[in-house]
Amino acid sequence: MEIVNVIVKSPFAWGLAIGLGFFVYALFRLGVSNRELSRYKRMLSDKMEVEAELMQRLKAERQELEKENENLRVEVSILSEKPDAKIENELEILLRAEKSMVMNAPGFPAAWETAKANAADEIANELAGKSMPKRIFKKLFSRGTSSGGQESLESTQQGES
Repeated sequence: MEIVNVIVKSPFAWGLAIGLGFFVYALFRLGVSNRELSRYKRMLSDKMEVEAELMQRLKAERQELEKENENLRVEVSILSEKPDAKIENELEILLRAEKSMVMNAPGFPAAWETAKANAADEIANELAGKSMPKRIFKKLFSRGTSSGGQESLESTQQGES
C-alpha cells in the first residue's frame, strides 16, 4: 500500500498518466480520422466512376447526335435537289411575283384573276375526269422532241373540244 501512495503522490506518475491519456485519445482520433479518410476516398472514387460513366454516355450521345445531324443535313440537301422541291420553289417565286403584280400593276389584276379562274376550272375538270390531264400528256410528249410534243398535245386538246 505504501508503494501505491508513493506512486500516487509522485509528479512523474501523474505526468505519465496524463501523457498516456492524451496518447490513447490521439490514437482514438487517428483511427476515426483514418476511417473518415477512407470513407471519403471511397465516396470520391464512386463519384468519379459515376461522372466518368456519365461523360462516356454524354460523349456517345453527342456523337450519335452529330451523326444524325449530318444524315439530316445530307437528306435535306438531297431533297432540295429533287424536282418536286424545285417546282415548289418555282411556284413560290410565281406566287410572290403575282402578289407584287396585283399590288403594283394597274389593269393587270382583272386579267390575271380571269386567267387564274380559267386555269382553276381546267384543273377541276381534269380532276373530275371531264377532260384528259394535260400534265400527263405534256410529260409524255415532251420527252422525245421539243416541238413535236407540243404539237401532239395541242392536237389532243383540239380533239377533245
